[in-house]
Amino acid sequence: MRHDKYMQQNRLGKSGIVVSEICLGTMTFGTQCDKSQSFRILDKAVDAGIDFLDTAEVYPVPPTSKLAGLTEEWLGEWLKTKSRDSLIIASKIAGPAHGWFNPPVRGDKAAIDRHQIRQAIEGSLRRMQTDYIDLYQIHWPDHGMRAEDTLAALDELVAEGKVRVTGTSNEDAYGLMKSLWTSDRCGLTRYDTIQNNFSLNNRRFEDELAEVCRREHVSLLPYSPLAGGVLTGKYNGAQYPEGARFSSYLQNGEPRQKAMAERFVNDRSVAATEKFIAIAEEVGMDIVTLATAWSKQHDYVASTIVGVSQEDQLDPIIAASNVLLDNDTLKKIDQVSQDIPYPMG
Repeated sequence: MRHDKYMQQNRLGKSGIVVSEICLGTMTFGTQCDKSQSFRILDKAVDAGIDFLDTAEVYPVPPTSKLAGLTEEWLGEWLKTKSRDSLIIASKIAGPAHGWFNPPVRGDKAAIDRHQIRQAIEGSLRRMQTDYIDLYQIHWPDHGMRAEDTLAALDELVAEGKVRVTGTSNEDAYGLMKSLWTSDRCGLTRYDTIQNNFSLNNRRFEDELAEVCRREHVSLLPYSPLAGGVLTGKYNGAQYPEGARFSSYLQNGEPRQKAMAERFVNDRSVAATEKFIAIAEEVGMDIVTLATAWSKQHDYVASTIVGVSQEDQLDPIIAASNVLLDNDTLKKIDQVSQDIPYPMG
C-alpha cells in the first residue's frame, strides 16, 4: 500500500472547481444527529482537509414534510462561522421521485422545469444563507421532460452567478448522454458531475456509465461507498442493530422502505461483505478504510461522498485519503465480485 501525506484534490468534470477526494454528505443531520453533533462532525471533517460538502433540499432522510430543508438550515448556520469561499457546497433539486424524495412544498407536482428549479434554488440559498451554490444537481431525473428545458433553466442560474457548475444524480447512461448531447447542441451548461450509488457491493456503474464518464470528462461522485453501512459488517449474522437505518426499514418501514432495505441487506450482500472484511483484515486495514479507498481510486471519481452520525466514524474514512490499494488487493476484491456478482441486484 502507498500512503500519501495530504488529501488529494480533484477537478469536477471540465470545470475549474477542484475538491477534496472525500466529500462529507449531510443527510443524517436532523435525524440521526442533532445540531451540536452535526456541527462537531462538520468541524472535524474540515479540520482533516475535507472542503466539499453535499446536501439536498429534502434532507434529512428519511424525508418528511416536517423536517425537509432542516439540514440546509443547519448547514447555513454553521457556514456563517466559516470562510464561505474556502468550501465547495453542493445541493440538489429533488425532481419527480414518485413520493420518495419529493419536497413537501411541491409533492406529487414536483418537476425540474424552470418554475420549480427557480423555486428550489431560492429556497436552498435562503436556508443556507449564501449567495451561490458551487454544484447544483438534479436529485432524480425525468426522462419524459425535454432536456433542453431543464438545462436552459440551469444555464440561467449559472449566468446569474447563483450556481457555478451543474450535475445530475441517480442517472443512467441514456439520460447522461442525452443531456450532454443537448448541452453541446444548444450551447447550454453541461453536467460536470454525476452522483450515483457505487460501492464494493454495487459495481453496476462500471457496466456503462464509467465509460461515459471517461470519454465525456464527467466526474462521478459516488454515494453510499459503505453500501448503506452494510460493508461495516453490522448486519452480518442476521443482526439488525438498534438505531441503524435499514434495521428500522426492515422491521417497521413502509413497503417501499422495506424494499429498499432488502436491496442493501440480503444473503448475497452479507456474504460478499464477509469476504471483503477478510481482505481488509489480511492487509491490516479497517473495512471502512478499504471500502472508501477502493471507491476513490477509480480514475473517473472526483470525490467519494461519505455520511456519518458520530465524529469517531470519520477516523477510518479520513485514513483512506492516505491509502492507495495495491494490485494484489484489487485482484482479491475483483475475485469476490466475480464469485458474488451484483449482490445488490
